[in-house]
Amino acid sequence: MSSPQFDPSTYSTQLDEKKQRLIELLAPFDAPAPQVFESPREHYRLRAEFRLWREGEDRHYAMFAAGDKHQPIFIEEFPIASALINDLMPRLKAAWQSNKVLGLKLFQVEFLTTLSGEALITLCYHRPLDEAWQVEAEKLAAELNVSIVGRSKGKRIVIGRDYVQERLEVAGRTFSYRQPEGAFTQPNGQVNQKMLSWAYDVLGERDDDLLELYCGNGNFTLPLSTRVRKVLATEISKSSVNAALANLDDNGIDTITLVRLSAEELTEALNEVRPFRRLADVDLKSYDFGTVFVDPPRAGMDPDTCELTRRFDRILYISCNPETLAANIAQLHDTHKITRCALFDQFPYTHHMESGVLLERR
Repeated sequence: MSSPQFDPSTYSTQLDEKKQRLIELLAPFDAPAPQVFESPREHYRLRAEFRLWREGEDRHYAMFAAGDKHQPIFIEEFPIASALINDLMPRLKAAWQSNKVLGLKLFQVEFLTTLSGEALITLCYHRPLDEAWQVEAEKLAAELNVSIVGRSKGKRIVIGRDYVQERLEVAGRTFSYRQPEGAFTQPNGQVNQKMLSWAYDVLGERDDDLLELYCGNGNFTLPLSTRVRKVLATEISKSSVNAALANLDDNGIDTITLVRLSAEELTEALNEVRPFRRLADVDLKSYDFGTVFVDPPRAGMDPDTCELTRRFDRILYISCNPETLAANIAQLHDTHKITRCALFDQFPYTHHMESGVLLERR
């Protein structure tokens, strides 16, 4: 079977359809026309995950159509993925085909790459990983110039590092990011860089403080921190928190306080519903928050967190789901209006889109 079809000649049409969809969703709130940030037509996706499917004596990279786990689509090349992923795919396939230790009961492969040229490959097995596997994996990592993570039930072996180091430029400054294996990272690096620059511009130079919810590995936190006095950022994922703390150190930024709390827990803390031990060394009353920045999951903000954001004069909101974005804005529309709007085409050739708005108090 052939790989999923994509046609770069249709790109402009599908992007315009997304723009119109966003305009329609935000029309009830008198939103200004969105700035539109395009994606490269190909080689834009920095991560990819494939199942392996056996046919005869060979195993192939495979993907499946939505809702169909029985009819594989064999992948020989993957033009939406980074050029580095496409370079590594046949070389890795040759390795598992020629080396029984590497190929035995290998069922899934994941690639994580960066704009800066680093790569990490995760190999998943239906068998225990032993010393013989580690010896061969170390040879393969050296040959491919990558890090490798081997996974089997209850075991994880790291050859090299369990993260890649990305470098992104915002307003003339380069920020360094550790992106851990298995943790969320923005898939489209070039569009991510455009998102960071847009948010940096929209936030503006401030003489007050920033509250950030759902900060992840600090993707937005690092550049936005240079626009304000100080930042209080929260994230619930332990791996993301650890990566964010490392990123603060790597970039020499000391104006950010990071707390492992959910948005719901922070709401309780700010409302003084109950104390949190993880906030014992944080003086919440010392902050003068002028802006809250949110980048929630696809479900958007829950009603209580949405109400929390209402207390701030400015709400900078990045969304991966325009429907839940519109629902949250509907809750806030009586006190805040949209003054800036943007569409970021993180996911070309799909209906998914990333968008951003600045809401300011009326």
